[in-house]
Amino acid sequence: MATDNRINFWRRNAKVPGSVQPVYGAQHPPLDPCLRRTFPKDTKPKFNNVQSKKACSFHEFASSTDDAWDIDDDEEEEEFHRTPPPGPDSIQNSLLHQAGDPGSRPNPPNTEAQNLPGRQEDISEREHINGRVGKSSSDADLSASSVRSLPVRPIIPLVARISDQNASGAPPMTVREKTRLDKFKQLLASPNTDLEELRKHSWSGIPREVRPVTWRLLSGYLPANRERRELVLKRKREEYFGFIEQYYHSRTDENYKDTYRQIHIDIPRTNPLIPLFQQPAVQEVFERILFIWAIRHPASGYVQGINDLVTPFFVAFLSEFVTEDVENFEVAALPLETQRNIEADSFWCMSKLLDGIQDNYTFAQPGIQNKVKALEELVSRIDADIHSHFKKYEVEYLQFAFRWMNNLLMRELPLRCTIRLWDTYQAETDGFSHFHLYVCAAFLIEWRKEILSMVDFQSLLMLLQNLPTIHWGNEEVGLLLAEAYRLKYMFADAPSHYKR
Repeated sequence: MATDNRINFWRRNAKVPGSVQPVYGAQHPPLDPCLRRTFPKDTKPKFNNVQSKKACSFHEFASSTDDAWDIDDDEEEEEFHRTPPPGPDSIQNSLLHQAGDPGSRPNPPNTEAQNLPGRQEDISEREHINGRVGKSSSDADLSASSVRSLPVRPIIPLVARISDQNASGAPPMTVREKTRLDKFKQLLASPNTDLEELRKHSWSGIPREVRPVTWRLLSGYLPANRERRELVLKRKREEYFGFIEQYYHSRTDENYKDTYRQIHIDIPRTNPLIPLFQQPAVQEVFERILFIWAIRHPASGYVQGINDLVTPFFVAFLSEFVTEDVENFEVAALPLETQRNIEADSFWCMSKLLDGIQDNYTFAQPGIQNKVKALEELVSRIDADIHSHFKKYEVEYLQFAFRWMNNLLMRELPLRCTIRLWDTYQAETDGFSHFHLYVCAAFLIEWRKEILSMVDFQSLLMLLQNLPTIHWGNEEVGLLLAEAYRLKYMFADAPSHYKR
């Protein structure tokens, strides 16, 4: 009976997620202004019936929506072919133009600036207008008939905010956090940083002021010896821009033009609601980073989803020079040297991350398939009810967990939560490749009540692809990580316990 219902759903239902519109996660809510609103956990959005292409199986559905983010691909492809990429000689001139007048460079950031209790948060909202993201505040004069704004929430941050403010509205810096910050500074200032001690303190979150240098150290990009750090940074940054001079001009070659085209199309889709990532200067940085990485890693090349993995590093290293809201900062206002340093550091740290999970992106992506299978076995042990519920309604783990593994939950969580999550991943041994499995299991169990309340294939899939994490903050991520650690403690050293 369940099989018949499922087949009939794929044949008849016009609400198939992805076939008429992209499948959205918390980081990418629906772009249609009529659909951009938040929903309580016990409700789900109702989409308008639209004529859709019939699909009689999930595999046909998946093949017909090869990339769930293919929005107006034809227009983008036409624009891509119509506008030739900039020549290699124009890259340096472009960067110089972005740097602006040296006299207008901003002052160094005041790292002691904090949000005062009771301060009214300026919550910026975004609306999708004619396929573009625009401001819904006084910055844009839009009629109420063409745009429906999100409900105003003065304390809980929206999806487009990168601030690490707690979801409860508490100020990020407390007495305990001040003590932790002093401990971090003490560790980082020592002649030889104790990396094990640094990992121990980083597990429960890294203060914003010291996150850039801590991430560089924990990722293996910087040495523990303090005296060597400046020399290593200088050498690695020069090496990266040597790659730019050596390889970037080949993006129009026959062998690489398809790779560059896909990168060029994917970049605007990266965090489309955050203005920072829609700036031309930032998109050019991402194109260079991803293309150079793809050229230097031919075994995998560029795979959709890798573009998301640059963003946490870019934001962390940018925050070193920005005191105001990062999401609205104009990167081109920074000095040229600072822009170059952020770009090179983001490239090297992303490369270090991908070195540990590269089998996720090689042919047939065996790493992801193995992790999804391990997740299924783990969930069958820790929550038999959820596992049986999926079996009953023929929901395959690959249908929702593939994206969790491919994008490291970045499309399920707001960016501010991803940055906090990566603090712990950096502190864990094999955090991105191993601990992530237990985080995904804990994340799934978090929605146990909602999952068991869904009694058909369509509702389950819609829920799992649109989990309501839009208002999550540090507190929710901390609880998620604590549960993941408990699962790891129970199962990591006893793999036979996965199976019955």
